Amino acid sequence: MPVHVAITRKVLPGKEEEFTEALRKFLGESFSHDGVHGAGMITALPGTGGREIGILRTFKDKAERDAFYHSAVFKKWEAYASTVTEEPVYRDLTGLEAWFRSPLPPPRWKMAIATLCGVFPTSIFLSFTIGKLTQHLPLLIRLFCIAVCMVALLTWVVMPVLIKLLKHWLKA
Repeated sequence: MPVHVAITRKVLPGKEEEFTEALRKFLGESFSHDGVHGAGMITALPGTGGREIGILRTFKDKAERDAFYHSAVFKKWEAYASTVTEEPVYRDLTGLEAWFRSPLPPPRWKMAIATLCGVFPTSIFLSFTIGKLTQHLPLLIRLFCIAVCMVALLTWVVMPVLIKLLKHWLKA
């Protein structure tokens, strides 16, 4: 079963560009480890002065995750990264927690309700927009287009806004 890990690092002032470039290179190199199935970087919006960088990793399973974090490649990276960032925070993610970023994720039932609050109106919106634009296409292609738009909207627009709006309820 795949294992997802979120790592948060706060870059030392003035080292943001250096670290970001080094991280991009390292993320690409990390795929040489067989158990790495995915890796991504989340940075602050340009011009906001944010120094926190998120790293999302997906591994084949727990054994592959552990093997990667004990590998020479990772140890070399960690030796470098520790000179330009504060102490990292590692969290295993089980799915929905990726949208609910906090030291202690809310209960799953709250994450499910918040996700439904994002998915339902987004699906209605897409049915009336993308659905109409793609109605001449075969069903599977039409559904794929809607799914791609749904994932994009949820990931970069709907869920970030919704999580901010529901922040106090999710933490209660």
